Amino acid sequence: MSQSGYLLGLDIGSSSVKASLVSISTGKSVASSQSPAEEMPMVALQPGWAEQDPIVWWEHAVKSTKAALLKASVKPETVLAIGIAYQMHGLVLVDRNLAPLRHSIIWCDSRAVQIGEKAFAGLGKDYSLTHLLNSPGNFTASKLSWIKNFEPQTYEKIYKAMLPGDFIALKMTGEVTTTEPGLSEGIFWDFEAKGTSQKLLDQLGIDRSLLAMVVPTFSKQGELSRTAANELGLCPGIPISYRAGDQPNNAFSLSVLNPGETAATAGTSGVVYSVTDKNAFDPQSRINSFIHVNNDKQTIRNGVLLCVNGTGIQNSWLRKNLSSNGTLPDYTAMNVIAARAPIGSAGVAVLPFGNGAERILGNRELQGAIHGINFNSHDQSHLLRAAQEGIVFALRYGFDILEEIGLKTSVIKAGNANMFLSPVFKDAFVNTLGARLELYDTDGAKGAALGAGIGAGIYASYQEAFKGLNQIETIETNSEKTDAYASAYLHWKKILVNSMLLT
Repeated sequence: MSQSGYLLGLDIGSSSVKASLVSISTGKSVASSQSPAEEMPMVALQPGWAEQDPIVWWEHAVKSTKAALLKASVKPETVLAIGIAYQMHGLVLVDRNLAPLRHSIIWCDSRAVQIGEKAFAGLGKDYSLTHLLNSPGNFTASKLSWIKNFEPQTYEKIYKAMLPGDFIALKMTGEVTTTEPGLSEGIFWDFEAKGTSQKLLDQLGIDRSLLAMVVPTFSKQGELSRTAANELGLCPGIPISYRAGDQPNNAFSLSVLNPGETAATAGTSGVVYSVTDKNAFDPQSRINSFIHVNNDKQTIRNGVLLCVNGTGIQNSWLRKNLSSNGTLPDYTAMNVIAARAPIGSAGVAVLPFGNGAERILGNRELQGAIHGINFNSHDQSHLLRAAQEGIVFALRYGFDILEEIGLKTSVIKAGNANMFLSPVFKDAFVNTLGARLELYDTDGAKGAALGAGIGAGIYASYQEAFKGLNQIETIETNSEKTDAYASAYLHWKKILVNSMLLT
């Protein structure tokens, strides 16, 4: 049953924190805010490392929440539930005073790759793929083992290890909890036993007591404390009633819940995420399987995810390095310039792999690269178009892996945001992947708000929660362009294969 009031959703990204206030009665966002206005920095103490201060996430959660409340002129007492979406695979460590012990080792950090590969060999390929559905790779469990091996004094002080969203929930409620999907994102979950993998913990030498208590994804997971309420400008006692990683949440925000349905994002990283009712895995562990938000004991719902780390971050790098007299170009202007170059960028090819180890490449750190520049015939338009095409071609490379394990799709849903705002990117995406693209007026923060409505019992069903979801654009494949993109992709793939042979 619909009622008056609002739901608050927070999306804790590595670039920014977004807040959305959603009207319960209409299911539509009435105000949204982002903090900071520019991207949050990542600390890279060594090549391949990436850290952020979790306290900074909280500070931006406070700023974005207050800004959204002010923008909508919403009274604090009318906010009835809170949902959290968050960057996946990060590691946050707190002591017994619930204070962070160090910066978070975030999703694109590659320092634990070798630890994960050693654990994969120790556990055995059969166990890892049939029980964990993944190699431990450089996911949260391996990062925690890295702390034990290389920062033992920090490890000894750990009270609990958690994901970024768990930390934000802790700041709100004072309670340390996590979810089953969260444990699967960290590669702590045994899909066969349907519980935490003690065999993995033993292999990595991790004490089980460091893991947080599990709460359901959609549930009253805790209440907003008076301290947190004062900081956020809200009322104490509001239930935190939904929590999910950013990619499962993005799929949820698009109502991608059933086998065969597929979602995509193109923010800091680029992702294609397909829902299945099987414990699916790639024999080479180049893609990842996690528990989806609507999984339950009776019905299997998993999300199979391919990720390209260097997506929006590559576009941001180009923007910063194409600045003139300290003035950064506008993304819209960059898209206009990119559209001047032909499909295939007249032979220029960009490998967008400069943001840590890439799972679809077997955890190689290939680094970003530009190929085929001719100083006499190429200009800025060829570089900018090749950069966007390179992201799409990398997604196509991963998309082929999904098809290899039987996950085929003809329709992909996405929010109308980030790289999907670029006409060049959308055109390349549709005609390279060969799938219809449907764009919707939603984002991760709005999805988190709707999830909170379900978890708090305000919405009786998924259908009721998504009554305000509107499709705003459909882009079909164009037979006159698919051949040109196919040729450009083969050229790009040849360069990729040759580059991998050299690593």
